[in-house]
Amino acid sequence: MNAPAQAGAIAGRGPLGLTGGPARPGPARVRAAVPGASKRTAYLLGAILLAVGLLMLFPVVMSFLSSIKPPTEASAAPPTYLPHSLSLANYVKVFSYQAGLATYVFNSLAVAALTILFCLVLAIPAGYGLARLYVPGRELLFLVLLLPLMIPYQALLTPLYLAFSKMGLANTYVGLAIVHTILQLPFSVYLLRQNFEAVPRDLEEAAKMDGCGDLAILWSVFLPAVRPGIVTVVLFAFIASWNEFIAALIFMNRETMFTVPIMLVGVRLGHYGAIDWGALEAGVVISVIPCFAIYALLQRYYVSGLLSGAVK
Repeated sequence: MNAPAQAGAIAGRGPLGLTGGPARPGPARVRAAVPGASKRTAYLLGAILLAVGLLMLFPVVMSFLSSIKPPTEASAAPPTYLPHSLSLANYVKVFSYQAGLATYVFNSLAVAALTILFCLVLAIPAGYGLARLYVPGRELLFLVLLLPLMIPYQALLTPLYLAFSKMGLANTYVGLAIVHTILQLPFSVYLLRQNFEAVPRDLEEAAKMDGCGDLAILWSVFLPAVRPGIVTVVLFAFIASWNEFIAALIFMNRETMFTVPIMLVGVRLGHYGAIDWGALEAGVVISVIPCFAIYALLQRYYVSGLLSGAVK
């Protein structure tokens, strides 16, 4: 290219002297501009997430601060946000309440463990069969399994209690765990079915070529592949069973069989029917510790288990 053509190109003209538009930014300028914008977006997203996290933690922090106040200060009106003095009297009351906190925690853990076991034993084969096996009308069957999600479970408690009383399952861990399993099973089947459908067909076909049957394929191929989904089912079943109150109140009518939510209702009563806010907040703090612990242990599987099968 000669000198006039070069000058025309610099001035916005083409090599033939035609007037062109303004010169476009080169690749180096584009690359220099993008990282700054991405950093600003990352900072903005981080600030939003931090604000949401603080908003979610605020009630927990306030519950803890109320739990370490003296009982009179915790029940004062108007309330104080920061304790003027520290006291463990509320925790002492919760630990020594009636049958003792250890009894109520053990009851809740036993029911939650049985609920998890029942959900996995029923949901894994159901999800696998609906996702991988040829079952006539399986889509209709799947919809039927999801129908209980539309029924308020409170409407089922009275007939279930009458039936369980005749069967000797009232005031037992197994009876209450069956009720919690009924509440949690439709979601568990739905979640595991989505996870089983997300497993590549090549793995299943390779196992069949090796001579594996359906149960062997389920055990050796699918269960390791859907581990995040199984962990998600465990997490949801535990939290749902640990926090459930109405069914536990109806099916457990002996004090030594009460669970933690029932204990919280009793421990909140103070003198002359007033609410003992300090003891109630101490019980709340203690009750959320297992939920935080199991979530912290399993959180790396949690998101992947929920999203598995969402994108194919």
